[in-house]
Amino acid sequence: MNEPYKVAIILGTRAELIKTFPVMLELQKRKISYYFIHTGQHSLRDLCEKFKVNKPNIILSKEPKTSSKFNTKSTKAIFWNLGLIFKIKNELNKLKGLKYVLYHGDTMTTATAAFASSKLFNPSKHYKNVHLEAGLRSNNLFEPFPEEISRIIADRFSDILFAVSKRAEKNLSKYQNKKEVITIGNTVVDSASIAYKMALKNKTKPLSSKKFTLISIHRHENIKNSKRLGRIVKILSTLQTPSYFMMHDNTLKKLQEFNLIKKIQENPNIKIIKPLDYPEFIFQLSKCSLIICDGGSLQEESLIFKKPCIILRRATERQEGLTTNFQFLSNLNIPRTLNKIEEFSSKDFKIKKFNNPYGEKGLSSRIVEFLK
Repeated sequence: MNEPYKVAIILGTRAELIKTFPVMLELQKRKISYYFIHTGQHSLRDLCEKFKVNKPNIILSKEPKTSSKFNTKSTKAIFWNLGLIFKIKNELNKLKGLKYVLYHGDTMTTATAAFASSKLFNPSKHYKNVHLEAGLRSNNLFEPFPEEISRIIADRFSDILFAVSKRAEKNLSKYQNKKEVITIGNTVVDSASIAYKMALKNKTKPLSSKKFTLISIHRHENIKNSKRLGRIVKILSTLQTPSYFMMHDNTLKKLQEFNLIKKIQENPNIKIIKPLDYPEFIFQLSKCSLIICDGGSLQEESLIFKKPCIILRRATERQEGLTTNFQFLSNLNIPRTLNKIEEFSSKDFKIKKFNNPYGEKGLSSRIVEFLK
């Protein structure tokens, strides 16, 4: 480890890498070396190759073979993260001349990275630790869980906060005199742009020649609750247009456990497919007519490509999109959600003009410029 790394990047999940790779590419473009610490929460090898970013310098735990290391085993996840704190601290202490430690989003890796790189564990540290995608809040500790808590921890223990929007900046107002708060936008706009160009280069074809719906359900508070998952299945079972359900391992496991998978399979309009790689996913999203989801990033990508989005949750930290006329927070209310699906699917429905609250392309370059 003789190379003087100025930047360390700590990532654990595929979502984190997808939103951080434009920053990594910008660092590589400017020949700024970075030390990549991978916690092992997800497998990232294929994504590193796909996006042409440096592979991890170290992987702190064995990568899982399935889509998630823990699926629904929360206790195992907690102990794993506690052990990570000291592993990350030890790696950072090996790096001489380090100026910045970057981590992204709202995962367990994010919160752990913030802890491990903070003054709490490193009282004499000379670097600054940086939270990318700071300030998003649902104002409900259990929606989403544990992501809302992870964001609060990350923002609390970071020195620099890159806020994704004006709303996020307001959420961070109590830190204005204690930390550097920079309203920059969300790197997902760069990620989606690069991925879309990759899909075009690969000559990706739409899933259907007709109007179609993309479905993604994986939130823990949804899939671990039989009543909530049952309401979601009732909504999906009514779909009348070609629909593609990108099925995660943990979602399938819970649908089977609660005897709900059959209701999905009985709808001839729904086809269950494996999760798509990011470039193909972005291309299909750009071609679909409706998104039904419970994830956060899809809400952002809905804004980028101006696609109507049904959010099957009770609260969202991406509240910015709710000011448009094409994102609907369902609160899992079946009648209201079905009415909104019908409205969004109507040939008369038009998206009203808006400015993307998460910014425009090129903000990853601005992030690196600030750090430089």
